[in-house]
Amino acid sequence: MSTVKKLTVTALFLALSVALPPLFHAVGLGQAFSPLHIPALACGLICGPLYGLICGALGPLLASLINGMPPMAMLLYFIPEMMAYGLFAGLFFKLIRTGSTLADCVVSLLIAMLIGRVVGGLVHGAVFLGGGAQYSVSIWLGAYFAGTWPGMILHIVLIPAIYFALEKAKLIPKRYKKA
Repeated sequence: MSTVKKLTVTALFLALSVALPPLFHAVGLGQAFSPLHIPALACGLICGPLYGLICGALGPLLASLINGMPPMAMLLYFIPEMMAYGLFAGLFFKLIRTGSTLADCVVSLLIAMLIGRVVGGLVHGAVFLGGGAQYSVSIWLGAYFAGTWPGMILHIVLIPAIYFALEKAKLIPKRYKKA
């Protein structure tokens, strides 16, 4: 994919970073479905690790500035986590070659979601423990996994669907050429 296409798709995902959270939160599904994660993960997968990292950094910032979601105080936690999602979704999608685009997508997303949640937990832990507050593995598991599993499932279903739709529309190249 050309640099111009990557920049255009990244801009689209940045716009979705601003648009999706208010839509999900308006119907009470924001926290469970983690809509801000979708653009960073999808951008990394489709455009590559650098663009995913940029989308992960700028998406929460733009969303916060434009619509107040996430609140500015939360950017310290959101930005490193979103950067990790975009970076690692793209990196692992480049590295993993199972012969199945769907398998490559799902495995890359699962790894990126795990690493992003570890990064988010480490940042939370550093801030909370540095400020004298309590933080534990059980708090991290509850905040980053128990409450967000519906979002993880949505991401595993939706993001490959987006990838295949773009591939079918010939907006991105086929990952595997049929022999």
